[in-house]
Amino acid sequence: MAQLGFYINQSLCIGCKACTVSCKDKNNLDVGINFRRVYTYEDGTYVQQPSGGIVHNLKAFYFSIACNHCTQPKCTSSCPVGAISKNKENGVVTIDQEVCQGAQLCVKACPYGAPQYNKKVFKSDKCDFCIDLQAKGEKPVCVSTCPMRAIEFGPIKELRKKYGNVSQIKGMPSDSITHPNIVITPHKDAKLSGS
Repeated sequence: MAQLGFYINQSLCIGCKACTVSCKDKNNLDVGINFRRVYTYEDGTYVQQPSGGIVHNLKAFYFSIACNHCTQPKCTSSCPVGAISKNKENGVVTIDQEVCQGAQLCVKACPYGAPQYNKKVFKSDKCDFCIDLQAKGEKPVCVSTCPMRAIEFGPIKELRKKYGNVSQIKGMPSDSITHPNIVITPHKDAKLSGS
């Protein structure tokens, strides 16, 4: 088995948050805890014309993100009790709830905000790539519920071969920090200069 990753076609995402809600429901997450999040990025200005009209130069797009099951995850090395591990076969990063002591260092270490702290149980948890569903031949819930089919998953090498190597867009941390296993087709306004 190969390293798994996500593909996000940002130009298709409409910001409906079906992925967030379905993930939240599947994992029975409390208010304020979201393993998959959808961010809105807005930029631009309005310009008053001499004629009195207003011309806008606005840019807006959405971005769905969860744990990127990074090649060099910062969460694993930050955990003082070794509760976080990266599976050698599929590259999925998980938090062992029996071992987690709730130090929250993983929450602080992850540049993508993947680990989420649950104040009710005093432990951190995160996206586990719906390994339980995959074992039954099903897709991760975020993939299967996206009405626009903007999220795909699979071996990251195959996704990169099919969609390219973009793994960082405007507003994201540098991909050199953790080498995330994500491929993005950026929205026209989300491209970094040079990409």
